[in-house]
Amino acid sequence: MTLKDIRSVIDGFDATRAQMEDLAETGQDFANEGARFQTRVASLHPKRLALTVSELVEETATTRTLRLTGDAGTLPPFLAGQYVNLFVTVDGVETARPFAISSAPQECGHYDLTVRKIPGGFVSPWLVEGLQVGAKVSSSGPMGSFYVNPIHHGDDLVFLAGGSGVAPAISMIRDIAARRLPVKFHLIYGSRQTDDVIFQRELSELDAACDFLTLTQVISEPNDTYQGRSGFIDAALMSEVCGEMTGKTVYLCGPPAMNAVCAKMLKDIGVTDKRLHIEANGPPVDPTARAGWPTGIGADQKITVTVNGRGSFETTAGEPLLNALEKAGYQVENACRSGECSLCRIKVLSGDVFNPSEAKLRQSDRRFGWVHSCVAYATSDVEILL
Repeated sequence: MTLKDIRSVIDGFDATRAQMEDLAETGQDFANEGARFQTRVASLHPKRLALTVSELVEETATTRTLRLTGDAGTLPPFLAGQYVNLFVTVDGVETARPFAISSAPQECGHYDLTVRKIPGGFVSPWLVEGLQVGAKVSSSGPMGSFYVNPIHHGDDLVFLAGGSGVAPAISMIRDIAARRLPVKFHLIYGSRQTDDVIFQRELSELDAACDFLTLTQVISEPNDTYQGRSGFIDAALMSEVCGEMTGKTVYLCGPPAMNAVCAKMLKDIGVTDKRLHIEANGPPVDPTARAGWPTGIGADQKITVTVNGRGSFETTAGEPLLNALEKAGYQVENACRSGECSLCRIKVLSGDVFNPSEAKLRQSDRRFGWVHSCVAYATSDVEILL
């Protein structure tokens, strides 16, 4: 080999080394950019937010709004109508409940959660009566598909709200007013009694001040001095106050029983599935009253749940498996607690489980024994896999 050949080989090595160094530098740039991207994603979609209760607002005798500020500063943005899953510890039990954000997205320094005390409830009485300013809680980031989408939903919007189901509606109204969206928004709000109406003063003021807003209030159990609309939200009322429903987009948020009745009514008067958006609000309906519940099984029947390889505990047939697992000290990821999101899926290895219609189970779930534990009820002793 000549000296010229040796120099050529050395030059080749030098060129290759330079290329390798360039590639390494490029790879590091990609890695750094990927890390920045992951950090950005985590800031917008965190698994947990550390929050402090900065203010408590009494809305009614049974309802108050919790103003939550982020311990780390600015909170992730949300769309009006979305919710967060609030994680709390009540009587030593770590659990969570989803609550719609009632503040407007423009109020980026806090989330307002408007909570009504549910008689016999486990979490809501503690939030309404026991939580104090300065308390520390945590939540998921904002989630859910229940929000105004001007491109797909059109500009003629109707919202049927029942009880604290008005929380996402007030967020939508505040957002539309702030953004001056060119839409019509008709809120039909049903309450049991006149002193149950949440945001009464603000809704009346917004109705008077905003051309886009129409407010119809209905009281199901009015007192003797009440002079407004009474009864329930039904087809006759919809026809009277809304007229032809073709082309309107409808949002529905109320207790499960109200949602079921109103959903059927809306479909009967021509509202298509594409135009109907439903959000659950409140505890599930008594499962023993649902179609398909096995005869001879009462809600109080004792059930033994065995968690594969991790022990067993006793519950009742009428308690959702997710609630029972939490009370027994088992943690299951969850968000909506209404059968929609599937985060709380568990596998049933043996035994019988009742799944109501709101459990959005896939065909493969049913085939291989997966259930959404938030709306699944054991009707015999069961063995499950978390």
